[in-house]
Amino acid sequence: MAFTSMQFVMFLVLAVAVYYLTPKRYRWVTLLVVNYVFYYFAGVKYFVYLFATTISTYIATTKLGNMAAENKAAYNAVKAELDRDGKKAWKADFTKKKRRVLVPTLVFNFGILAVLKYSGFVSENLNALFAKISAPVELPVFHFLLPLGISFYTFQTMGYLIDVYREKVAPEKNIGKLALFISFFPTIVQGPIGRFQHLSKQLFEGNDFSYERTKFGVQLMLWGAFKKLVIADRASVLVDNVFGFPDTFGGTYVAVAALVYCIQLYGDFSGGIDIATGAAQIFGVDLEKNFERPYLATSIPDFWRRWHITLGAWFRDYVFYPLSKFFTKVGKKGRQVLGNYIGKMLPVLIPQFIIFFLIGIWHGAEWKYIAFGFYNGMLIVLGILFEEPLRNLAEKLHINTQCFSWHLFQILRTLVLVALGKIITRAAGFSISVSMMHSMIVNWDTDILFNGGLLQLGLDSKDLWVLVLASLVLLAVSIMQECGIKVRETLAKQNLYFRWAVYLCAVFSLIIFGVYGLNYNAADFIYRGF
Repeated sequence: MAFTSMQFVMFLVLAVAVYYLTPKRYRWVTLLVVNYVFYYFAGVKYFVYLFATTISTYIATTKLGNMAAENKAAYNAVKAELDRDGKKAWKADFTKKKRRVLVPTLVFNFGILAVLKYSGFVSENLNALFAKISAPVELPVFHFLLPLGISFYTFQTMGYLIDVYREKVAPEKNIGKLALFISFFPTIVQGPIGRFQHLSKQLFEGNDFSYERTKFGVQLMLWGAFKKLVIADRASVLVDNVFGFPDTFGGTYVAVAALVYCIQLYGDFSGGIDIATGAAQIFGVDLEKNFERPYLATSIPDFWRRWHITLGAWFRDYVFYPLSKFFTKVGKKGRQVLGNYIGKMLPVLIPQFIIFFLIGIWHGAEWKYIAFGFYNGMLIVLGILFEEPLRNLAEKLHINTQCFSWHLFQILRTLVLVALGKIITRAAGFSISVSMMHSMIVNWDTDILFNGGLLQLGLDSKDLWVLVLASLVLLAVSIMQECGIKVRETLAKQNLYFRWAVYLCAVFSLIIFGVYGLNYNAADFIYRGF
């Protein structure tokens, strides 16, 4: 059930009505049923994976909670008799016991994700290797259809499991409420990846109807649909033509397509998140922010702090911090070998590179996604290494780094680097992406930007103008938000006639300019496939 389909709108209206007609204490039950009905439309056979994650996590967290309570009682009974070393030994022993519960649960759930998403890729590459060395082995290759949102709900649930293990949150004793947290339908399609401590109270206690929240939620859903239907789906026509026939189009076309793909991907992903956030708001649930105007970022690290924020936060909290602690020892030895400047950075550089390698793999089981991870990892590492030398160079050259022109330069530089990375993921393969980037250098013709050459890319002049103007609207709103203007709140303060003029313009722009047609598939959100 796609977020931009009429079926979803009817489902949401009915779900909201049933939710608020249910007695407050049972609204969480209604919401759980709504979630499972939504997931039912994705395919009954996929329920087994959702149930497996729910049940295994419930068993593990309940066990961890009981262990923590028993350990606390036992520790308090002997605490006075233990010296410092005794306390450390007690803590280490209890940590080992908890890991015996944590690790198998992590392996089980991430194992499901790995088998479904990566087993075919691994088998194909191993078979290619065996053939190259003439080994008489051929592994079976299986390609599975991914269950709806498995990457998102697996990460969300395993984050909750780790938080219980770390005793940051108390385990949920009601399996139905845990199932609600795992399956909340606005987030299950493509995120954002929620935290239990943020969502649990909002989901479980039952929320009162609010006209203001509903109004803001509908506005945000319309804005998300505008990004998706008017911008992203129109941009996809141009992008698909260039990347589908890379040998046909020269470097200028590639550069245009790379820029337009950045717009398409942002409109598609952030549009879907806006629809999810707006739908959740109608139920009285505030989701965590997942985007913060990423194309106004001034560096690659800044871009990743603004893009898919909840995924970055997940890797930071559950991967980066543990790895940085582990590599602290490496940093001490690295100072002796590589010098103090680089050595002291190793506990940051190595985990950062590993994280972006994992983010690349998270996006898909293809070598191009691994290359994408390496590309971003190298940019992050080089940015950290050269941050101080470049700052010193700017001071020596008397460059004013506080002025608008320098800020604009940083934004454009970052956008170019991001667009190059997008070419890697959008091209049919890594070698093709390299060839397309090479074409941007040796096969450049700016005349096509002014002589109608862009009309060869599948969009007529009217569609191109709609795409350009709609993208400028998106840019204008982003700049206003970057300047601290809260657009929805500002609009709410305007006169009634002006507000409704804006609302009606938004609705009719979707009806008139939204991309539909016989071959249109509203389910094709790009990140839905991840």
